[in-house]
Amino acid sequence: MPEDSCVPCDAQTPTGRFAAGEDPVKREQILDGAKRIFMSTGFDAASMNDITREAGVSKSTIYVYFANKDELFAALMEREKARLAQSLQDILTGVDDVEDGLFRFGVGFATHVTSNDTISAMRTMIGVAPRMPNLSQRFFRDETLNVRTVLENFIERQVERGALATDDISLAARQFIELCTGSFLKLRLFGSMRTPPPEDEIEHIVSAGVTLFMAGYGAKKSAFATE
Repeated sequence: MPEDSCVPCDAQTPTGRFAAGEDPVKREQILDGAKRIFMSTGFDAASMNDITREAGVSKSTIYVYFANKDELFAALMEREKARLAQSLQDILTGVDDVEDGLFRFGVGFATHVTSNDTISAMRTMIGVAPRMPNLSQRFFRDETLNVRTVLENFIERQVERGALATDDISLAARQFIELCTGSFLKLRLFGSMRTPPPEDEIEHIVSAGVTLFMAGYGAKKSAFATE
């Protein structure tokens, strides 16, 4: 869920209008326009004028919400990260079986990170990392809702149920995330794989990942193991 989806009551004026820079719909409109520009031209070539035109807002409006292009890009990356985490959390909602949950999570994660939009965003982040180190650090270390914490929460529940056994939940989560994409992510990032992998290939990689993960952390033999 986007971070601004729940707006405090004091963000609105007595007339019912939002205070300057507090309208969540307008903020999303700007971020959507920025996403289209960043994805099509890249960070360096994009300008605030381009984003203003694409978002359909005035220049004065965009600067009320975001001080500069760096801040706008950071907010966009935070939003996309939160959306992915929320979608994976939704996938795991109500799932009790450990292997089923890991498989669903893995397929959802691998499908997303190998998509064209995500690969484009990751390449852009890599390009700006040297001059925006705080963005990269915040993106990967933020302990609020993110992909890793979603998986850690699921693993912790499975440890409590006795389905998994580990004294380092964070390490287990990081290892499973790495297992989910096999070599797909690197191949996509560096252009060796020009299109996203087919669904059946993703499922094959994730199934193998679940088998390996359960062999190391499972309390019983994985159902994904070959007979």
